[in-house]
Amino acid sequence: MSSLFDLPFEDDPLDPGDLSSPEPQTPTAHGPEQPARPAGPSSSLDATRVRPADRPPSPPADRPARPRPHVYSVTELTQAVRQSLETQFPRVWVEGEVADCSNSQGHVYFTLKDAGAQLSAVLWRTEATRLRFKLTTGLHVLVKGRISIYAPRGRYQLIVDGIEPKGAGALQVAFEQLKKRLQAEGLFDPARRRPIPMLPRRIGIVTSLEGAALRDIIRVLRTRRAPAEIVISPTRVQGDGAAEEVARALARVARVPGVDVIIVGRGGGSLEDLWAFNEEVVARAIAACPVPVIAAVGHEVDTTIADFVADVRAATPSQAAEIVVRQASEFRDRIVGARRRMTLLLRSRLDRQRTRLLRVEQRPAFARFRDRVLDRDRECADLRDRLDASLQARLQAGRRRLDTLARALDEQHPQRQLTTRLRRLAQAEERLQAAGQARRAAARAVLTARRERLARVGLEARIAQAGRRVDQQVARAATALTATRHGHDRALSSLSARLDTLSPLRTLARGYALCWETPGETLVRSAATVGAGDRVHVQLADGMLHCEVAATDSAAPRRP
Repeated sequence: MSSLFDLPFEDDPLDPGDLSSPEPQTPTAHGPEQPARPAGPSSSLDATRVRPADRPPSPPADRPARPRPHVYSVTELTQAVRQSLETQFPRVWVEGEVADCSNSQGHVYFTLKDAGAQLSAVLWRTEATRLRFKLTTGLHVLVKGRISIYAPRGRYQLIVDGIEPKGAGALQVAFEQLKKRLQAEGLFDPARRRPIPMLPRRIGIVTSLEGAALRDIIRVLRTRRAPAEIVISPTRVQGDGAAEEVARALARVARVPGVDVIIVGRGGGSLEDLWAFNEEVVARAIAACPVPVIAAVGHEVDTTIADFVADVRAATPSQAAEIVVRQASEFRDRIVGARRRMTLLLRSRLDRQRTRLLRVEQRPAFARFRDRVLDRDRECADLRDRLDASLQARLQAGRRRLDTLARALDEQHPQRQLTTRLRRLAQAEERLQAAGQARRAAARAVLTARRERLARVGLEARIAQAGRRVDQQVARAATALTATRHGHDRALSSLSARLDTLSPLRTLARGYALCWETPGETLVRSAATVGAGDRVHVQLADGMLHCEVAATDSAAPRRP
């Protein structure tokens, strides 16, 4: 078997027309590189001998010829390699696993891979229409085709003529095995799926901060004006260890208080890119999550284990956001519909009642019903005025009684009572002194008159006797006056002592105190009416203390 390096580059020159090659075909806008169709026999090169287009004339026989290397252009060399590969491998069978499968304008582009290498492949539209099964990522297939080079990129690829499935790839087998095991455990049971809250207050999102999925979810939530907070738990969504990070991020956002629903997912990609959501650790984290979970992994055609375990599967992250806000939208629509129906029912009932009222008014018994209603209205107005007047009169009488009681209470004040009693005592003393003086004057007048009578009679003995009686009466009067005065003094002292005992100042002098919230206005009568930090005013017998309450204690104080 010959190779490119076995080709003779120093040989007889070829005709320049033999080096012509077909024009490279321009790749399509959507798919990977599209190689040109194989050229006809007229444009093929000799696969075993490639000769340069020009060669300098041979030197004269008398001088030795010096070999001169031929310089190839990139196009010439690529075409030579292409012709060599197409001649060396006209038809080949290749076994491998399909990856990165995509469709563009009917052409199918994919990659065949195994443990050691990858090979780009293309299936043209004409052959794709004859394919009896759908070519998807992860299939293990046998592919028949020919090797060619896409000249503009200088890359070789397999032009596929036919495909036969040969079981599933390693990832697909792992997917099916895990799916069957979890299904046997009941993790896919529809009975364990929970409904999405109608009005979620907080929405948790588990995805990558750099991915388009997060932007799509936030855009939909903002567009629909979702009345909820967004809690993002960032994580890697592909690569080694991504599944464990997704599980930890899901548990982390589930512990946030108030989270009602969680969206977990990512954008589209190959089976390898989405494999983190096919891991068992992610599936069990979704099943153990205490709040409903919406799985939004890849596109509509992508299916992962997370989609089967989640409470709701969304085709895309945008649809997941739509599902969350759709509940609130449906609830608002129900409220609007109920309000519309209630308005129609109330209007209908009001119209029926209005019609019934008109019919009742047209009856003869209700001919003067409106006048009687107006009369009753006037009577009600009169009664209302009388009631207002009566209430005003009672209010004024109550105010007058309150003023009278206030004056009586003011008169019963201990200080006022003491002043009144002292004034009465002074008046009694004045009357007593006036009465004593009057009685002494009267006694002196009587004595003078009797002395004159005795002088006229001339009886000295009777005069002396009368003088003794007068002295005795004066002494008795003085004794009675002194006893009366002492009695009044004792009564006054007793009243003063009683007033002094009842006086708040006497109580303060014995060591007691008054506690005011506002001095002279509001007394503190209970420890429960004040709290720590309040300011109070304590009145003593000789002054006032302005204090701040440090603490209160409702227990009764110990007696001294």
